[in-house]
Amino acid sequence: MSAAREEVKAAAGQQVAGGHPYDEPDLLRDQFRQLLRYRLLIVCGILVGLVGGAWLGLTANRSYIATSEVRVRMQGADPFEPATAADRVVMGSERRTAVSTVVAEAAANHLGSPGQARELRRGLTVTNPPNTEILRFSYSSDDPELAAERANAFADAYLANRQTDAEEIIAHNVASLEGQREPLLERREQLDAQLDATPAGTTDYDTTVAELASVTGEISSLQSQIAGLQARDTTGGDVITAANPPGSPSGPGLPLMLGLGYVVGIGIGLLAAWIRLVFDPTVRSAGDVTRALRAPVLGVLPRTGRGHPDQLLAEGRLAEEYRSVAFRLAYDDDFARRRRLLVVAPRGSIETPLAASVNLTAAFAEMGMDALLVEADLRTPTLSDQLHHADGVRPGWAAVPGRPEGTWPAGVRVPIDAGESGIFDLVPGRRVRNVPRALTSPAATQLLGHADTKGAVVVALAPAVLSYADAIALVDRVDGVLVVCDPSQVRRDDLARVRELVVGAGGILLGAVLHSWGSGGEQTPAPGTGGEAPRPRITEATPRAMARERDRADREARDTRAARDYRDIGSETLGLRVLDPAELEEGPTRQ
Repeated sequence: MSAAREEVKAAAGQQVAGGHPYDEPDLLRDQFRQLLRYRLLIVCGILVGLVGGAWLGLTANRSYIATSEVRVRMQGADPFEPATAADRVVMGSERRTAVSTVVAEAAANHLGSPGQARELRRGLTVTNPPNTEILRFSYSSDDPELAAERANAFADAYLANRQTDAEEIIAHNVASLEGQREPLLERREQLDAQLDATPAGTTDYDTTVAELASVTGEISSLQSQIAGLQARDTTGGDVITAANPPGSPSGPGLPLMLGLGYVVGIGIGLLAAWIRLVFDPTVRSAGDVTRALRAPVLGVLPRTGRGHPDQLLAEGRLAEEYRSVAFRLAYDDDFARRRRLLVVAPRGSIETPLAASVNLTAAFAEMGMDALLVEADLRTPTLSDQLHHADGVRPGWAAVPGRPEGTWPAGVRVPIDAGESGIFDLVPGRRVRNVPRALTSPAATQLLGHADTKGAVVVALAPAVLSYADAIALVDRVDGVLVVCDPSQVRRDDLARVRELVVGAGGILLGAVLHSWGSGGEQTPAPGTGGEAPRPRITEATPRAMARERDRADREARDTRAARDYRDIGSETLGLRVLDPAELEEGPTRQ
């Protein structure tokens, strides 16, 4: 057991130093389980996703998209000849031209809306399918007829702009060639006149004929080029798909958007839960408790059907869990050397540590040990009122000769009947004027020294460590400390503070017992204020229960007068069982 705790401590040290004491899959599973604790955030994220999906589905369904496709080709190229690399159209440049302001202005003029080119461009999208020379003009609008009209207008405006550019280039080239032809025509006229004036058969005649032939050839070449330019096809492409009014909206539809919103909402909810988990100061798992205390979790008390158990002595699964914790403590080397156990909570109510101390003491008694339960809660002591005293034994506080009034411990132990577990002794607490002095008195030290007897064990119950310093005053005398807490209501800083206080006082953290009964994060209201929750009590288990119930009122009145020296005035007494010697006549004493 000690070796296991040392391994846990070493693992916790590695965690602080940046190591990983657990396998990554285990950590992921643990974190995912912790995320599921924030179900409200996850549900809110899903609702946000559904609302966003519904809004997008309804608004997107109001938009209609009409599409017109244009096949772009190289101007002037022979459509029946195989295209070469030089004849390929740069589609990137053409797509940019299609969405340019020039084309938008031409489309606006075509639609009869001059000056609205910028507004018209907002609904236009031009794409180029891969490995094609096709431009796809898509126009989005609330009116399907308007979307189709404007998509066709942009496609026609693009083709008209491309044709205009080609015609301007051809006109410029033709004018340039015609400028080169004019001097040649004038020279040809001069040569014709000179040839008419020169006699045939002379050398001048032959020279003039040769020059005339050369000029005529140049004129013919220029004329051929001009004719070729004028014969070029200036259309930049063809409309292969005209835009028609769409019959349905272009949105993905409400069901699909709701599905996408649900998926996105789950992601948003998990992200919000993860952020909440990162900044959550409370402990959410046994691993967090182990890392904060650097001590093992000895047991996790199962949930009960009605929250906190109604009786102190547990039954069924709860009792077996207490026995398991007791056995683990009994075989721990640190606990076996001293056999002293201090049961405390980090802060808040003492109800659950009280039940744990009673059941652990009963489990030690069942193991054959001489178990002694010391109620070191000297501020609101009520444990003696809630337990069934063994038959035939007067409570020790009823008559304590030789002890000054108002002191603790009283000196006499009260045998407690723990049912099938046997009998253990109880030193009940009592209200004193100076609690720290009473806890550190020689009488208290001598009382805790009972654990030095062979086969004996002492279990001490003290208030919460962070509420009062009572537990710290007992640490150096008890050594072994057991922390009882609800992981969902205690902070990691609180557990780290508890460890600092216990270790600083010279104690040893034997481990922790976890539960989910609450009462772990809020201070218990003062007695008499009406806000204190009633503590659980043990019920009768003997055949004489009905007969004893008839005399319960008289016995409680008598015991109240006898215990007035230590009981808190105004606090509620539940289940007080004090037996008179006269009741021994009803049957044999229980063992």
